[in-house]
Parts: sequence; C-alpha cells; structure tokens
Amino acid sequence: MITRDRPVVLTLMGPTAAGKTEAALRIAERGGVDIVSVDSAMVYRRMDIGTAKPDAASLARFPHALVDILDPCERYSAARFVADADAAVRASVAAGRTPVLVGGSMLYFSAFKRGIDELPPADAATRRRIAVKAAAVGWPKLHEELRANDPAAAARIDPHNGQRIQRALEVLEVTGRPLSSQWRKTATQAAARLGCRLVETAIIPPERAALHAAIGERVRAMMRRGFVEEVRRLRADPALSLEAPSMRAVGYRQIWRFLDGEYEQGEMVARVEAATRQLAKRQLTWLRGWPQPAFTAPDAQALLKAMATL
Repeated sequence: MITRDRPVVLTLMGPTAAGKTEAALRIAERGGVDIVSVDSAMVYRRMDIGTAKPDAASLARFPHALVDILDPCERYSAARFVADADAAVRASVAAGRTPVLVGGSMLYFSAFKRGIDELPPADAATRRRIAVKAAAVGWPKLHEELRANDPAAAARIDPHNGQRIQRALEVLEVTGRPLSSQWRKTATQAAARLGCRLVETAIIPPERAALHAAIGERVRAMMRRGFVEEVRRLRADPALSLEAPSMRAVGYRQIWRFLDGEYEQGEMVARVEAATRQLAKRQLTWLRGWPQPAFTAPDAQALLKAMATL
C-alpha cells in the first residue's frame, strides 16, 4: 500500500461509534494491509455484540489481529497489548504489508506509541489486600488515596477503573515510589522499537450531538441483535463474575445488573447509552491532548479522502 524508506505503521483512532471500523475495512480493500485491533474488549471471545466487533464475513475477508484471543475470565494489560501488537506489526512488515492499528482504547495507543516502562512484577499478596479494601470502601475511595500519594497517576486514571487503581497502589506499596515517578524511564518508542514510521490518523466528529445520536442508534441496534442474551450466556460461565476486567467493557456491567434485577429494561438501555457517551467523552479528551495526528477528519469518508495520496 505504502512504499517508503522505512516501513509505515498506520494508526486509526477515534471515539466509539465514529466509523473507525468502516474506515479500516475500506483501507483494507485497497490491498496490502493487515488490521490490528486496538480494543481492550474485542480481545475477548464470546463478547461480540457489545464490543461492536466486525461481522463474521468481514473478519473472514480481513482478519484482525488481537481479536478473540482470550476468554472473558482472563486479564489483559497494556504491557501485554504492546508485546502482542509489536509481534503483529513485525509479522506484517516482514510480509511486505502495511499494518493498520485501529480502535478506541487510547491507553493502548499511548502505550504502543511511547512504549512500556519496566515496572515491578505483580505482587499477588499486595493485590489481594487492595482488592479486599476496595470491596469494603469502593474504588473511588481508593482513587482518593492514590490522589493523595501520587496525584500525577491519579489524574490519568478513572476513579472507577479498579484494575489501574490497583496497579498504581500496588507499585507504590511494593517500591515505595509513585508509579508516575517511574514512567518514561525505560520505555522505547514504537518508531525505534520497530524501525518504522508511525503515521497517525483520527476521526473526530465535530458535533457532539451527532455522535450521541450515532451512539444511541448503535446501542438500540445492539439490543435488537441480542446484546442482553449475549450477557446472559456469559453469566452462565461459572469462571466469570462481575468483577472480571472484561465486564468493565461498556454495556456489559449495566446489563449484568439488569439481569440481577437491579432496574428495569428501559433504565438499563439508558444506562448503557450514558456509559457509552461517557466513554466517547474520555476518548475525545485523550485525542484533544494528543500531538496532532497526520490526518484528521470528521467522519470515515472524509478521512479516506484526506488519505488518498498517502
């Protein structure tokens, strides 16, 4: 697709429901492209409707690396994503093709671009203590504790993201030093790690109302396709609980609680839409702080047009 003195790695970012998958598939139709998913929920098998995975026909025609690689009871991390994405990129480049990383997990994009620092390994005993405390007081309370001891890390972590709060508190306890003080000391950026030229693109809808309308339609379409039944089947897995990291994916937790009888269907749908809008807001916040991508556009069609000469 692209010939340069160094292999090009293309990234396609944007908020949920902005048209990233459509754009990636259109790029793939040009040939010579391998798609690598940058999505913390699409890694899980049996989570298809709620994660908005491409349909089976699209995946058969254009296989996506890092889709359906884990069971929902397993954990995935930014560090593992970088290792997996690097392997997929190297394989694509070795085959003379162009890897296209597409998705909305901005933490993963950041980790891929900047690299992962060498932090201490997980400490099971410390993690258990933190988890027990979180069960008693809630993750927002532990986020306050983190903010008091490591404000830089707390500023980058959502108060409800238990996995990241737990890791930051764990590093603080194990090393005696804030997680933020250990960032960017040993990481190697993607261009240096992979010997590539990183070309970043993004779909950024200019009108929040239009994005919210697209989110509402997507949620309703998911419900029609059987999102509730998908969660019901997942709940039948004895190895899976609401505390699993996979169940933090937007929509799954809200439907799980609906199936527990916590609220009615109408409220459940409204909660799923609200959580999806909040996700889009966080993604747009990340993008506003991102160094200017090479190509930005308000929708998939405009992005493809802007990239026509690439």
